[in-house]
Amino acid sequence: MISSDLNDDGMYMEIQTAIRDLCSRFPSSYWRELDESRMYPERFVEALTDAGWLSILIPERYGGGGRSLSEASIVLEEINASGGNAAACHGQMYTMAPILRHGSEEQRERYLPEIAKGQLRLQAFAMTEQDSGSDITRIRTSAVREGDSYIINGQKVFTSRVQHSDLMLLLARTTKRENQSRSTDGLSLFIIDLRQAGDTIEVNPIKTMFNHETNEVLIRNLKTNSSQLIGEEGKGFSYVLDGFNAERILLAAECVGDGRWFCAKGAEYATHREVFDRPIGRNQGVQFPLARAYASVTAAGLMRRSAAGLFDAGHPCGPEANMAKLLASEAAWQAANACLDTHGGYGFAAEYDVERKFRETRLYQTAPIANNLVLAYIGHHVMGMPRSY
Repeated sequence: MISSDLNDDGMYMEIQTAIRDLCSRFPSSYWRELDESRMYPERFVEALTDAGWLSILIPERYGGGGRSLSEASIVLEEINASGGNAAACHGQMYTMAPILRHGSEEQRERYLPEIAKGQLRLQAFAMTEQDSGSDITRIRTSAVREGDSYIINGQKVFTSRVQHSDLMLLLARTTKRENQSRSTDGLSLFIIDLRQAGDTIEVNPIKTMFNHETNEVLIRNLKTNSSQLIGEEGKGFSYVLDGFNAERILLAAECVGDGRWFCAKGAEYATHREVFDRPIGRNQGVQFPLARAYASVTAAGLMRRSAAGLFDAGHPCGPEANMAKLLASEAAWQAANACLDTHGGYGFAAEYDVERKFRETRLYQTAPIANNLVLAYIGHHVMGMPRSY
């Protein structure tokens, strides 16, 4: 196997070693069987929870690990580098930002200790809608104030892990878009207790090209107390943006992990597979694409580390977080193609796991934000060119 990557240093070795040891209990056959049966990795998520890794971002005073985003990103990277799929549980990490930064102390005291203990799961974020797509300001789900409560109605799509979550963050309009001077105003963020929702929430699974538990969520007259509102009414868009930077950095880490897995898998196969009485890795047509992919993955890892460092220091990191997500998702896909080409026909055989990881890593060029939108952000907000949309 090739060296893990530049993150293999003393700063994070404790976390890397612990995650690698945990993941060794869940070999490729475990993930392959789940993929075939479209099942959620309950045992794996339970093991991560019991070891305290899913509460790594919760402050120690609430029973969590009190670690940085940089350290949390190492956890997700190592899961994917081991051949697993951190998408099954990463929601509980990036949903922490809006609660920690904008939630009330009562909300933090109420939920965070139980989440840290594994007694509550916060894995779902209901934001995307069928007609609005990436334009969050055009969501139609409404939350109408009635006394000390809100009545919520609407429809969400691609709400992942909701069937394996007790709590869900939900973005809704509390004031109509046409009544606002700015389209980003009038959006509010709520913590929804799914255990109390009853038949006011209907969940319909969406089958995707890989084993990713995502759903359509229909909300009909869901009544929630005003104490479930995060921060101020109408300010939810800015709270969501806070979470976006954390999400992009964490998902970039997963992509770096995927890229490392593909590079290592491809290099190992190229070294031992012989055709025409010589290892195929001697051929530059095989070796160079893998080497170039490794360089791209390593560079993306450094961009991710830079973005996470800025986030942890409390500095603005929008450009860096977006660039980390862009570069890491493209590097992982580059490595995936090089690995698949190296394996030839065997790359399409399920027993080699390449085709499974190939399907999984393709998602991140499209979600949680399409790379074209990242380029538009960089072009306009960073480079100062005219807005393209």
